[in-house]
Amino acid sequence: MVNLYRDTGVVLRTHKLGEADRIVTLLTRRHGKVRAVAKGVRRTSSRFGARLEPFGHVDVQFYTGRTLDVITQVETVDAFQLPLVADYQSYTAASAIAETADRLSAEEGEPVLKLYLLVVGALRALADGQRDSSLVLDAFLLRAMSYAGWAPALTECARCGLPGPHPAFSIAAGGSMCSDCRIAGCVHPAPEVLDLLTALLHGEWPLAEATLPGTRRDASGLVAAHLQWHLERQLRSLPLVERRAREAVTSGASPQAGGSATRTPKGQVARGQ
Repeated sequence: MVNLYRDTGVVLRTHKLGEADRIVTLLTRRHGKVRAVAKGVRRTSSRFGARLEPFGHVDVQFYTGRTLDVITQVETVDAFQLPLVADYQSYTAASAIAETADRLSAEEGEPVLKLYLLVVGALRALADGQRDSSLVLDAFLLRAMSYAGWAPALTECARCGLPGPHPAFSIAAGGSMCSDCRIAGCVHPAPEVLDLLTALLHGEWPLAEATLPGTRRDASGLVAAHLQWHLERQLRSLPLVERRAREAVTSGASPQAGGSATRTPKGQVARGQ
């Protein structure tokens, strides 16, 4: 039927509608962001209410409505939400991923296949639990910014293109800056911080996982500040992200959350405490 269509998507967020319904926002493979009504899912007798929770990867059938489409059938593809809600560190990282994807897919109905694949891959890595959730989040944010055209310059000067590495980094200018182009307000991250960002952007996980917790916190601060500068607003979920390296926990060291790195104002990056 022409009024029915089907797609695979990830649930980004939900909110209540009336007494028993919900409006569900999904990022789908072929239709981009879709907001649809799930009728009766808040009732205990609902057939698919539990499948339409945030982070669920589902196959959905929609009915085209006048204002909002209506969800008529749901099948689970990957139950990412089950392992994610059981671990606070992974849950907060997944929340930041979902909110970022929601912001970057502003136009409903516009296909964003690469962003959809990035979200699915990041949630799968978090649910698998084999990689540090902070690294997974930062890798996703860097690649999502690259998709949006906001990738920071890491190995060359953001202004003149001179090959680096360069000691200065400016959020406003777009990344690393050489000594001739350097402007006021630059920060000077350690070389290993930029090496970590480059490794995360290109998927060089052995190099990324060999870094120290302090390097990861500083890198997270740069990533969060760069993203929020381009979004021109702060993400509500980022200050809640628990920045705690798994190595620090298992070795008995005193871990520190890196939420402060995500509270930086535009153009500034807070180094680890």
